[in-house]
Amino acid sequence: MLTVRSRTEYGCRMGRPRKFDEHQVLRSATETFWTSGFAGTSLGDLMRATSLGKGSLYGAFGDKQALFQRVLDGYCANVTAGLREHLSGPDSSAASRLRALFDAAVAAGASPGPQRACLLAKSTAELAASNAEVAVRARQTFTTFADLLQAEVESAQAAGDVPGDRDPRRTAHHLLAVLRGMEALTEAGMDESVLRDAADTALEAAGLDQA
Repeated sequence: MLTVRSRTEYGCRMGRPRKFDEHQVLRSATETFWTSGFAGTSLGDLMRATSLGKGSLYGAFGDKQALFQRVLDGYCANVTAGLREHLSGPDSSAASRLRALFDAAVAAGASPGPQRACLLAKSTAELAASNAEVAVRARQTFTTFADLLQAEVESAQAAGDVPGDRDPRRTAHHLLAVLRGMEALTEAGMDESVLRDAADTALEAAGLDQA
């Protein structure tokens, strides 16, 4: 009687366990793309950074574009989670949280040494015009930022710290635009006083100048 043996018994293994830390590989790929950009990163760069061969790298993550999308998606998820955590809390402290957000943006400009652009901003500038997936991810992320800022403005209004005549959505869009603009100014090495002026004017327009 013939015994039916599994493919594994004959040494033909399907779905062989990976012998690397996927999270570490993604972290290394993130640093590489962040430093050199998508176009400036070669397959060889990724192989050196991750210590994986071409077969393992592509077998686990797909081609360079697929790996980059994984990296960008993870980065956007992390920065969104960070903003959500920063803006979490009771209505009574919403205005203070918004001001702290802008204070942090000003402080980033005062930090010594060159400032590295956020990966989302860098990727959007490089690829959004030619890569639909990157453009969609950027829009989704910025829309979520605006949603979080709007909710915080509404919380500050509920606490009486922002005038009720301010439109929460329009205010959120203004705050978002100023924050992203401040980031670009920081990367360009603009003086801290320029960032402070931008932050204070945005907060004043939102009715948060006395917060």
